[in-house]
Amino acid sequence: MATTAAFSSLPIQSEIPTSLSPSPSPFLGSNRRLRFPHPKRSSSVARRADSRVVAVSSDVVKQKASAASAKSASSDLLITKEEGLMLLEDMYLGRAFEDMCAQMYYRGKMFGFVHLYNGQEAVSTGFIKLLKKEDSVVSTYRDHVHSLSKGVPARQVMAELFGKTTGCVRGQGGSMHMFSKEFGVLGGFAFIGEGIPIATGAAFTSKYRREVLKEADCDLVTVAFFGDGTANNGQFFECLNMAALWKLPIIFVVENNLWAIGMSHLRATSDPAIWKKGPAFGMPGVHVDGMDVLKVREVAKEAVARARRGDGPTLVECETYRFRGHSLADPDELRDPAEKAHYAARDPITALKKYMMEHKLAGEADFKIIEKKIDEVVEDSVEFADASPHPARSQLLENVFADPKGFGIGPDGKYRCEDPKFTEGTAHV
Repeated sequence: MATTAAFSSLPIQSEIPTSLSPSPSPFLGSNRRLRFPHPKRSSSVARRADSRVVAVSSDVVKQKASAASAKSASSDLLITKEEGLMLLEDMYLGRAFEDMCAQMYYRGKMFGFVHLYNGQEAVSTGFIKLLKKEDSVVSTYRDHVHSLSKGVPARQVMAELFGKTTGCVRGQGGSMHMFSKEFGVLGGFAFIGEGIPIATGAAFTSKYRREVLKEADCDLVTVAFFGDGTANNGQFFECLNMAALWKLPIIFVVENNLWAIGMSHLRATSDPAIWKKGPAFGMPGVHVDGMDVLKVREVAKEAVARARRGDGPTLVECETYRFRGHSLADPDELRDPAEKAHYAARDPITALKKYMMEHKLAGEADFKIIEKKIDEVVEDSVEFADASPHPARSQLLENVFADPKGFGIGPDGKYRCEDPKFTEGTAHV
């Protein structure tokens, strides 16, 4: 396999930096090569031996392009113009949408906690734009952009944030609980680690359909997104074990933005190289520059292909950075301004534009067309959400598993929420 061959030529670097001071190579993971287990080896010992070499360099794309250039000048290009514009459009949609969310939140159109994704777009785009509509994605409380990348219309996502019936969860989920059966978004989860068992179950479903129900064409893949703080939780380790044991078609994607709310990843984790946890369970662990969509995309291609052909799970650590605070309620006073400036200078959208211009794939005129198109989409989503109706009070008790007598039903036997005075004394939207 060409990608595997390119990975095998990478240099070895065993030391892990202990600080995040700006430098030419600030990444936490080592640069040792990635080697995926060979699908024809049947011995469990051999499989585990193959997965011990665990990390891919942040320079893997550069290495691959360099090797290809010896054959053909045209193969220097990592993407076509159409692919580049598609990636750029998706990342710009995520950025513009989140910027609009901040405006709407401060104008009182959204309530509760809203966690934005600015700066991390290369991870969502790099992985999700390689998936089929039927593949599954499981997210965290930072789930708006994952949903948009998977195809959920901006109108539905914005309406959900506004708490309206036209939202993808009819206004009952809000910012942290996006869901869409149609587009394979199995939920945003507010508590860290919650979504990983759901994703593992979805991957098990794919394998069961293929091997037990004999649906030979079922090659569906699940991608579970979560943050660096989650990698210290029990569910993470339990699900890595199950996924490796059963060779499930799942990719565990750690969006390591270096901070778990206000706790530095380096202070909270005994070994900050999260990718190392993969080989402990017999799966490849990969570290990649999460600020570069092309590098993320190359690693994602191999991991998705590996899962689809039945070779099992992969753990991918994407080192990225959020440009805003943990949530819109966070004053963001704990992070070093120099650290924030360092990562802001590595904006993934700017980096892709630069690559496309340097390789004459696109120019400013192409970028302006995309920006105009997306700005109109985002504006339309706000107008749609604002004009949409609020849920009826009777919707409060839908999807409740037990009959809520004593709370939801009054002495007259009717639902209390139907009483006009039910919400008296509470905040009104």
